[in-house]
Amino acid sequence: MNNRDIFILEKISQYCYEISTTIEKMDLDYAKFHDDFIARNAITMCILTIGKLATKLTDEFKENNAEIKWKSIVGIRNRAAHGYWDMNTEIIWQVATENIPELKAYCENILKEIE
Repeated sequence: MNNRDIFILEKISQYCYEISTTIEKMDLDYAKFHDDFIARNAITMCILTIGKLATKLTDEFKENNAEIKWKSIVGIRNRAAHGYWDMNTEIIWQVATENIPELKAYCENILKEIE
């Protein structure tokens, strides 16, 4: 794996951590998330950044790690970035609470393997 992919995985992992920490520190459930624009904006911004970072991973890395749906990660980023006025908060919450922990664990496992 090249240094660029390692750097990007570290950044993705950091943004995943920021999402989970925001949820924990703000004691969020879906109702609180839905009603709190600060929480929504913070978490959505992290998801946007993760999606943008995913576009920077090498094709080789994405092909060798196809169990992660990299196109979907980029797709949710594009949807949030270009259709933000019409984003479904349920989808963002689902991504933040279900997909992000899985992505974080996946990235951390890869990074541990290369240490």
